[in-house]
Amino acid sequence: MTLLLLSTGPAGAAPPDPTDWDAVLRAARGQTVYWNAWAGESRINEYVAWAAGQVASRHGVSVVHVKLSETADAVARVLAEKAAGKVAGGSVDLIWINGENFAAMKRSGLLFGPWAEALPNFALTDPANNPAVREDFTVPVEGYEAPWGKAQLVLMSDSAYVAEPPRNLPALLDWARANPGRFAYPRPPDFLGSTFLKQATLGLAVDTAPLYRPVDEAGFEAVTAPLWAWLDALHPLLWRGGRAFPPDGPALRRLVGDSELAIAPAFSATEVAAAVLAGELPAGVRTHGLDGGTIGNVNFLAIPFNATAKAGAMVLANFLLSPEAQARKHDPAVWGGETVLAVDRLAAPARALFDGLDLGPAGLHPAAQGAVLPEPHPSWTERLETAWAARYTAR
Repeated sequence: MTLLLLSTGPAGAAPPDPTDWDAVLRAARGQTVYWNAWAGESRINEYVAWAAGQVASRHGVSVVHVKLSETADAVARVLAEKAAGKVAGGSVDLIWINGENFAAMKRSGLLFGPWAEALPNFALTDPANNPAVREDFTVPVEGYEAPWGKAQLVLMSDSAYVAEPPRNLPALLDWARANPGRFAYPRPPDFLGSTFLKQATLGLAVDTAPLYRPVDEAGFEAVTAPLWAWLDALHPLLWRGGRAFPPDGPALRRLVGDSELAIAPAFSATEVAAAVLAGELPAGVRTHGLDGGTIGNVNFLAIPFNATAKAGAMVLANFLLSPEAQARKHDPAVWGGETVLAVDRLAAPARALFDGLDLGPAGLHPAAQGAVLPEPHPSWTERLETAWAARYTAR
């Protein structure tokens, strides 16, 4: 993919070279960045507002949080602008993105770049020893998006009701048989629901290799046969007998908080720690991984090809990769979003920002979460969601 140096506004000026950071800073001053980001969590929205204030005061860049319920909405907007011939002055400057949405934008030529590896703070991710920042659901990033955070699926369980949490999928099914109605997962295509679906596919498949290639029908049937058998047995044991599913992660946490559920999936241990600290979850909630590991991924920030404020978007993305911003994001008292930085390789003052964080009893050290399983190829996500809906919502 070639570098897209398109006009950034009415003046028709080309965006600055990402490798000339002083020029980027100069061009960014006075720009307004329309940052399209999922807005389903109040803690995330408050963090975005804080970051916007920091970038405004330090760099003269205004940030408007365009609050999304689905990232695909922003992707569709950029695609529509391209179809209409709007190659400059686009309405979207930065998107919080990963997975199939990034793959779709890259495939359709909707991205500006490469720019991400030119950010001064990109090196703090230690990309040579952290290849996940250069690959998004098996798709090479190639500098077209900047890493921002990461997550690894965990199960949260309320120790008031769960003495020994299940450590694998067959054990989870056995637990559900003994405790009907006390487990649930969000309805796909909610991102957490789809991630749980992929986790179950990986954990039950006889051969996982096809999951890391574009999906084909014969391979799909063979790989998913154990998944459907397991879900067919599990669903009658779910909350509301599997006849309804919570819409998203926040709704799932409310059910755990109300003691309707005793076990549920979550995106990360620090996210759960943040909810416990905020009083949204009981103090006895703990997190754990699964034997053999759980799905983990990095989430990113991308700039559309026709963004109006490309320089401002780069400045914002670089600030969000700073140790200060990443430590604040990782703090359960603020958000609980896991850092993408290589903390052990940071200079001592920056490392101290993370060493001083209290993750609480619900938080987990990365080593305690178990192996990180890579995300399947993005084509599997949509195919699994479609098959799940046909099987469980058409009845």
